[in-house]
Amino acid sequence: MDEARSLIMTRGYNGFSYADIAVTVGVSKANVHHHFAAKSDLATAVVERAHAGIRAQVELLKESEPEAAEQLRAYARYWERCILEGSAPFCIAAMLAAELPSLPDDVATAVRAFFVELKGWLTNLFILGLRQGNVTLAGTPEEEADAFLSAVYGAMLSARAFGDPHRFAVIVETLLSRVMPFR
Repeated sequence: MDEARSLIMTRGYNGFSYADIAVTVGVSKANVHHHFAAKSDLATAVVERAHAGIRAQVELLKESEPEAAEQLRAYARYWERCILEGSAPFCIAAMLAAELPSLPDDVATAVRAFFVELKGWLTNLFILGLRQGNVTLAGTPEEEADAFLSAVYGAMLSARAFGDPHRFAVIVETLLSRVMPFR
């Protein structure tokens, strides 16, 4: 699954095969098929694992950062670290979302579920931030969640397109300064 994650991050769903995984991991293609009958099963498992990782991060943020504004900042820092370190230079779900029209239904469903849950969390954070008085919104919490999500993932894309991981932080910091002008 780690190799599939890496290949999806760098090549996308349609850019790798079981043969690529077998060569890198040092097993036969049949062995890969034994664990994942179809490529879509493997990709779905990778998305669900990433989804579980984000859920765990969200839970940690809720426990350690009770302020909505700080949770937003910590979420941005998480991705900044991943991009700078190269541990996750691009979100798996984002990479696959770009290929959504060509993905098998089970993979597309997992990708959509990832974004629906993430948007729900961000919406709730913006609602909490309004109650706490530490965020300012130009639109509804739902609209702002969409905008924030789009900006974060657009910043990933920009960092990749320009070959400059530091771009992510600059773009996201601009975004954060708009929703958290008090900081």
